[in-house]
Amino acid sequence: MKAMFINGEWVKASSGDTRDIINPYNQDVIATVAEGNEKEAQFAIAAAREAFDHGQWAHWPARERGKKIHSVAALIERDREELAELESLDTGKTVEESRVDMDDIAGVFRYFAEMADKDGGEIIDSPISNSTSRVVHEPVGVCGQITPWNYPLLQASWKLAPALAAGNTLVMKPSEITPLTSVKVFELMEEAGIPAGVVNLVLGSGGSVGAELSANDDVDLISFTGGIETGKRIMQAASSNVKNLALELGGKNPTIVFADADFDTAVDQAMNAVFFHAGQICSAGTRLIVEERLHDPFVSALVDRVKDITLGSGFNESTQMGPLISKEHLTKVVNYVENGKKEGATVAVGGEKPDDPELQNGFFYLPTVLTNCTTDMSVVQDEGFGPVITVETFSTEEEAVRLANDSIYGLAGGVFTNDIAKAERCVAKMRMGTVWINDVNLYFPQAPWGGYKQSGIGRELGKTGLEEYQETKHIFQNLKPEPTHWF
Repeated sequence: MKAMFINGEWVKASSGDTRDIINPYNQDVIATVAEGNEKEAQFAIAAAREAFDHGQWAHWPARERGKKIHSVAALIERDREELAELESLDTGKTVEESRVDMDDIAGVFRYFAEMADKDGGEIIDSPISNSTSRVVHEPVGVCGQITPWNYPLLQASWKLAPALAAGNTLVMKPSEITPLTSVKVFELMEEAGIPAGVVNLVLGSGGSVGAELSANDDVDLISFTGGIETGKRIMQAASSNVKNLALELGGKNPTIVFADADFDTAVDQAMNAVFFHAGQICSAGTRLIVEERLHDPFVSALVDRVKDITLGSGFNESTQMGPLISKEHLTKVVNYVENGKKEGATVAVGGEKPDDPELQNGFFYLPTVLTNCTTDMSVVQDEGFGPVITVETFSTEEEAVRLANDSIYGLAGGVFTNDIAKAERCVAKMRMGTVWINDVNLYFPQAPWGGYKQSGIGRELGKTGLEEYQETKHIFQNLKPEPTHWF
């Protein structure tokens, strides 16, 4: 049984509760894990508080913290195959996708390891004579971190690495349905010699463990990636002690395709935007906005390609798309498409569960293209988080941008055109945290990630991602102190 990691020790739930982890491909039980609750969360928070207030991690030379984080990266690279297989068992995605994830995760740890000692503060030219003025960055303190089920270890790395580089202590709660790689990476952090109490892992539900992290006054920052409604509840709970907040709450991401775009590239990338990991990607380009005169040939080519996507086990080399994460999520996607059909959307391909006998034990849904869509439809406005593309049309550049911005979300978007001036005009007006030109779904550790509007608060990755885990302090020194005799 997989246990929790609290104050440098692996512990079971005090209640004795456990949870079975299910393979979404065939519903086999692949592991049993401890199921913690508020009590374990409180123990972990207390350990992190003690380690921050009275331990040495925050006061280590930043270079030494960086070395430890480098060690974690090296261990991830060493155990890449084991981690990739665990991730695919947990999530259903292809092993090849998971291998790419592991390389990216090691890269995230290495990036923040290198960043750890690069901030020497800032000297300000003081306007007051005989004085100095400087700005330094210090760790926030105890960080609560809540990660999602779609990219369990990748999203964890975006939180763990900068928090550690900045000198914080932390308590992480992974998704209760995909915790296996998080457990493994905490084993690796223990092996790397991260001091006891600095990193703590509590398994359990959002309603108990997540709620405690959000409301507990000994937590100084809460970082959450997940659904918008949960994010709103966390935001309310965090007001108990005015915690620092970092929220990544998803998106409904548009991809604009102009008639002058490279046709084959745009069709290929429209598929890449959605069908990796069965569309369970916060940045998935599920809203395809195509110039009207290109619509018919583009949709025809897209549908022909989508029909050929191979579904199956993530461990089968021929598989291109795996299952959805759970029975509950499959039901959500089914209802999402059915609602779209009632609103007037047309199913051009897919729109149902597969009839292949070999897929009946898994949570599969056919790759789907919906046409005749408009922005007032739920399938266009709501985040479906499945392998579903909606198609809208536009006739002018201004209309394309207006449609792209017609959303409560603002995480990411894309523009395909060979007219770079037109592309630049569009991206300047698109209200999103990341916009790609002639590409989709790219990220790397050096660039910040986050969204506008209801896609969240703050940024992960890049220099800004490190700053999320830092407080800014101004230090003023009077070099010639003397009484003022004001009173």
